[in-house]
Amino acid sequence: MAELLDIFRAMADPTRMRIMHLLGAMELSVGELAQAVGQSQPRVSRHVKILAEADLIGRRKEGNWVFLRLAQSESCRQLMAMFADIPSDASEGLWLKADLARLAAIRADRVRAADEYFAAHAEQWDALGSLYVPEAEVEQAIVRALGAEPFSHLLDLGTGTGRMIALLGERARHVDAIDRSPDMLRLARAKLPQEGAEKYNLLLGDFCALPFGDAAADLVTAHQILHYSATPQRAIAEAARVLKDNGRLLIVDFEAHDREELRTRDQHERLGFSDDQIADWFTEAGIDMERTDTLPSGELTVKLWLGRRKSANVTPIRERQIS
Repeated sequence: MAELLDIFRAMADPTRMRIMHLLGAMELSVGELAQAVGQSQPRVSRHVKILAEADLIGRRKEGNWVFLRLAQSESCRQLMAMFADIPSDASEGLWLKADLARLAAIRADRVRAADEYFAAHAEQWDALGSLYVPEAEVEQAIVRALGAEPFSHLLDLGTGTGRMIALLGERARHVDAIDRSPDMLRLARAKLPQEGAEKYNLLLGDFCALPFGDAAADLVTAHQILHYSATPQRAIAEAARVLKDNGRLLIVDFEAHDREELRTRDQHERLGFSDDQIADWFTEAGIDMERTDTLPSGELTVKLWLGRRKSANVTPIRERQIS
């Protein structure tokens, strides 16, 4: 009864209802919520505090930002189901739709800024990536992590200049690579081998909404792309959807860090990821974590997370420090 009363008190405010509805769409920062509901950040923070005290949302600090998501409780799931019953033409339904429209506009502005950045730096992309850990070391670690296990269909998410398809493409019978930047794809196409080029398919698109059916690939790679995504958990869920049973997902990205300037200078949406974050998103997507590798450097630490879709033979996670 006490829990139920806490929930009713927390939801007895239209703004807090709007916040819950927005978080039902995606994980958001406090600043994004403030923009979407058209209120000051301190005021939204007070609403967030009440919702958190009622165990309806969880908070995660990342650098100077705080990200929010719905609590993974049964009471929260039942509460969120009530929003689906609000008629779209009712006054409540109309302002809920308006909030989502504002959020979509905020996201679109950020996507445009990121696209402009990618287009401006496409020619120097490989050099930019090597500022942290030498790319040769990262590629050697990728080959070691994947081992000799065969794969027939490689899908590379956010392929950029095509480093992963150059590294792994020869081992696959068919390769799909997707990126939302035409400039990046232009460079990737220029690097394709002349022999066997027909097996490579480069597509313009969004790795959070893949144009493939279920169980299409047996290896999906995501090399240094998740920190550019506002919804990394959605990208992982999409990768899991297109993986065949026993297929593998390899994520290469930065370990959680506090280099706040990367948000504005290099258009990073996220300041790296912790092992627990990736493990939780893997579990939600039906992927078993098989291996994590760490490649430390003076600037940022690169991590490799390798998971398997519905593996019948789960092996313990191995943490390796690569110097």
